[in-house]
Amino acid sequence: MDQPAASTEPIIRVEGVEKWYGKFKVLTGIDLQVAAGERIVICGPSGSGKSTLIRCLNALEAVQKGRIVVDGMELTGNRKNIDKVRAEVGMVFQQFNLFPHLTILQNCTLAPMRTRGVSKEEAEATAMKYLTRVRIPEQASKYPAQLSGGQQQRVAIARALCMTPRIMLFDEPTSALDPEMVKEVLDTMIGLAEEGMTMLCVTHEMGFARQVADRVIFMADGAIVEQAPPQEFFTAPKHEKTRQFLGQILSSHQHHGPAAS
Repeated sequence: MDQPAASTEPIIRVEGVEKWYGKFKVLTGIDLQVAAGERIVICGPSGSGKSTLIRCLNALEAVQKGRIVVDGMELTGNRKNIDKVRAEVGMVFQQFNLFPHLTILQNCTLAPMRTRGVSKEEAEATAMKYLTRVRIPEQASKYPAQLSGGQQQRVAIARALCMTPRIMLFDEPTSALDPEMVKEVLDTMIGLAEEGMTMLCVTHEMGFARQVADRVIFMADGAIVEQAPPQEFFTAPKHEKTRQFLGQILSSHQHHGPAAS
């Protein structure tokens, strides 16, 4: 029996995407396909467009040209699709973005109750499940300001998971953290990757890229310059810009310091 074609359809398709801020072109001819369950690390120098690209995947940023299709839904001007896609795509930011006036538990239950119409009991049960997953269930009744940065970022991951997304986007999730907190967040992300979550991570954490990524994408000047499996990307980068970038990153990371973004 033939497999349905849908199973081979990429979960994310980006075709000829261009984006400007005024006269400044921030994305140039981006083509990218991501398979369900694929784990992609996007790296590149500051201003290369990498954060902009993943923010376009849940329509936090609009594109001026090209197509983005996420989970079969076209993300161009269709408000209904944008809301649907945002429900399927979890996002974790550099600055945690938790609601300071809500407890950890409330941070996790708000969206499922509001957008998925889940009951309070069910939302709280799901929230506790994911807070346990990120190893901080005991913090449920505290407020974000009472937690360390690493704990807040793990809450942000749990909060995204409470929407049972099919895709997780991470925008430099460790770059605002003190070095000793980076590992606890990366460990949480590694756990997600091992469960087969489709993930796109903008990060300078090359150890994480080596361990988890199916593919590493290098961006510079708003374009995808090079992409390859980690083994090949780190040992035999083809492009001069990639080699320069890796030289800088790897020399500054001997002591596993946090990367400036």
